[in-house]
Amino acid sequence: MATAISANKAELIAIADAVAKEKLIDRMIVIEAMEDAIQRAARARYGAENDIRAKLDPQSGDLRLWRVVEVVEAVDDYFKQVNLKEAQKLQAGAVVGDYIVDPLPPIEFGRIAAQAAKQVIFQKVRDAERERQYEEFKDRMGEIITGVVKRVEFGHVVVDLGRAEGVIRRDQQIPREVVRVNDRVRSLILRVARENRGPQIFLSRAHPDFMKKLFAQEVPEIYDGIIEIKAAARDPGSRAKIGVISHDSSIDPVGACVGMKGSRVQAVVQEMQGEKIDIIPWSPDTATFVVNALQPANVSRVVIDEEEDRIEVVVPDDQLSLAIGRRGQNVRLASQLTGKAIDILTEADASEKRQREFVERSEMFQNELDVDETLSQLLVAEGFGSLEEVAYVELDEIASIEGLDDEIAAELQNRASEALDRREEANRALRRELGVEDDLATMPYLTEAMLVTLGKAGIKTLDDLADLATDELVQKKRQEPRRRNDADTKRAEDKGGVLAEYNLSEDQGNEIIMAARAHWFEDEPAAAEPEEDAHAESSQ
Repeated sequence: MATAISANKAELIAIADAVAKEKLIDRMIVIEAMEDAIQRAARARYGAENDIRAKLDPQSGDLRLWRVVEVVEAVDDYFKQVNLKEAQKLQAGAVVGDYIVDPLPPIEFGRIAAQAAKQVIFQKVRDAERERQYEEFKDRMGEIITGVVKRVEFGHVVVDLGRAEGVIRRDQQIPREVVRVNDRVRSLILRVARENRGPQIFLSRAHPDFMKKLFAQEVPEIYDGIIEIKAAARDPGSRAKIGVISHDSSIDPVGACVGMKGSRVQAVVQEMQGEKIDIIPWSPDTATFVVNALQPANVSRVVIDEEEDRIEVVVPDDQLSLAIGRRGQNVRLASQLTGKAIDILTEADASEKRQREFVERSEMFQNELDVDETLSQLLVAEGFGSLEEVAYVELDEIASIEGLDDEIAAELQNRASEALDRREEANRALRRELGVEDDLATMPYLTEAMLVTLGKAGIKTLDDLADLATDELVQKKRQEPRRRNDADTKRAEDKGGVLAEYNLSEDQGNEIIMAARAHWFEDEPAAAEPEEDAHAESSQ
């Protein structure tokens, strides 16, 4: 019997060592899993109501089992309590309130108990292995890793990374790329998530950062930080653009990335399944960078609309298709690279647009300011585009226009202010007609025109406004670049916030929402006062 016990001891320690080595986890985690399994088996043998502990010596394999009981005067729970007389038989000097150890004999594992213990150990080891995988990969996001394709499930590629598995989801694969089981693939560690079924390692071959990391591997100057990739955009499997800058004036960033006879860029192109890459010099000047980003098309001029965060690019008629690219690819990548929405116009489009805006603004000034056509056109020609600009600029700016003086300038400003007042009054009447409460007019930043827009959207009370999230109120519309007036390539517009057209900032939106919610909390201190008074009275 003694021989059998010693053999079991040796087996337990050998099993713990083998599992720890195979799963690359701490040996003590396996020992603790075994102790937990033995405790469960002992509770099944002696009764689950008992507080049973097990201790396995990690060196010798000796196993100790005991029951923990509390010393009490009168026993209520015979499984977890013992009276003072019995306690002193187990441990001399025991007193009421002590917790003492009641040793138990070793147990023989039956088939069912052994199977249950095996499951407990497997689960503990699996949990420890998953935690080890998560800790190993959670700080490696953004790295390139090489693995072997293990299987393809529903279009998603499962990759064996050695100590873990990663998955390249269908939308993160290069379109039309064929991968087979046992192929070696390089991919970017996009995200590591801790989930119930274990850490999920999401990989990508379509992300722009994958291309950036490939260049860092092929171009030593990028790896050393001499050349920096400031921006990247990809249409995976088709075309890509990167904006590069050199921190050493003696090194050409584009030439360094291309390499001798294109060797460096070709290595990246081959890894990305023939994806064509445009390497563009980056510039801090937005207009210059946009011109570079639209290569190979030539650009006549660039107009930046900072309020709308859009860029209008004018190109010669014969360069239009080149600037837009096949299915809008060139302008779309340029937009992603610069982070700006880009409108492409031909010279004829730009001329037509300017003429249309000139006529619209002239007619607006004629009607609102009650001036003749010549004066209204003169204002537009000098760069005035709205009544607000006329009403609120310095008087000298208007008086300095040829043919005008201080008296005429002051009269124009008065008329502009009166026209704005008329608009505000008309909007106020419309707002009230829509049923928008006057309380909303007290909110910061909200004009009568904004209140009309809110009313048309069904937001008519403080509670209606307070229920909105900030992005629902002020988020700007996201717009894809297009050629203006081209019915075939009209941009898809995100609906944006209710007041998106008014260009309110996120901070302003937060302030409006919080002001609308203020009345929710006004009654709270008043409600607390009677309660405090009641406490005071009861204490007296």
